[in-house]
Amino acid sequence: MQPIGIFHEHPDWFKPLFAGLDKKGLPYTSINPTQHRFAIEEGKPEFSLFFNRMSPSAYLRDGIQGTFYTLNYLKHLENHGIRVINGYKAFTYETSKALQMILMQKLGIKYPKSRVVNHVSQIEAATEGLRFPIVVKANIGGSGAGIEKFNSVAEIREAISNNQIDFGVDHTALVQEFIPARGGYITRVETLGGKYLYAIRVYTNGESFNLCPADICQTTTGQDLVRNACALDAPKNGLKVEAYTPPAEVIQNIETLVQQSGIDVGGIEYMVDDRDGEIYYYDVNALSNFVADAVNVIGFNPHERLVEFLEQQLVQETAVV
Repeated sequence: MQPIGIFHEHPDWFKPLFAGLDKKGLPYTSINPTQHRFAIEEGKPEFSLFFNRMSPSAYLRDGIQGTFYTLNYLKHLENHGIRVINGYKAFTYETSKALQMILMQKLGIKYPKSRVVNHVSQIEAATEGLRFPIVVKANIGGSGAGIEKFNSVAEIREAISNNQIDFGVDHTALVQEFIPARGGYITRVETLGGKYLYAIRVYTNGESFNLCPADICQTTTGQDLVRNACALDAPKNGLKVEAYTPPAEVIQNIETLVQQSGIDVGGIEYMVDDRDGEIYYYDVNALSNFVADAVNVIGFNPHERLVEFLEQQLVQETAVV
């Protein structure tokens, strides 16, 4: 059997996945998307299945060259008929917050009012019609990177004059209304195979934008979590988490979002606006880390479900061949 290609650049995030594949005896090979090459004229690469786990935040780890390269390679694989989990379409949405908002607009799903800009000279004009505070978000982010909050136009002008605003690797950003989270939490919903898997509430002070579920330290009852799925150097950020089941309408919206964006494995974040009680969806993650110490938080191991899903996909692809 040809191996599953696991395309990733982070040394720690996917250890539970590899352990699960080893336990099942499924063959796989680990591939680094930041140090890679392929020949245009080559025949079909020898993968039974390909799992794209490239992270948009790789540029924070000297991996900026992997982001746009990955789009090219995924298209190459798909042109050869290889089943790619989180393929070209999914990664296109993963690498553009603007496209995520455009999709929500098309689907009639509420999101924070947003403007798209490609130069700092456009930020002030883009705030017209928006409620302050606002945030400026790099179009390609990850782990909360490239997000700055401003309470006034004066603060924006000062940041621009001090050259403090970074639009990120594609020189594009969103100017977006900041949503004050009712209850002090956001909700993150994980999906698998286009369907709801589980949800958690992440309690935050509203000032930190790095809400990686693998970095969370405690449950709401104060129980320390074993952070075995996160980076070894992940910050102890004081975030707290609890399991939660969203309303049926929310689950339907999220399943529609991941299905329409081609995301096989991913998470969507939303919050309730404390000003008007409306639900706003604001982040789509094709590279989605499961919550740390999941069994103690949600009652089961999502990595086991993920491995089962990969095994099912592998069986289907083998049957086709």
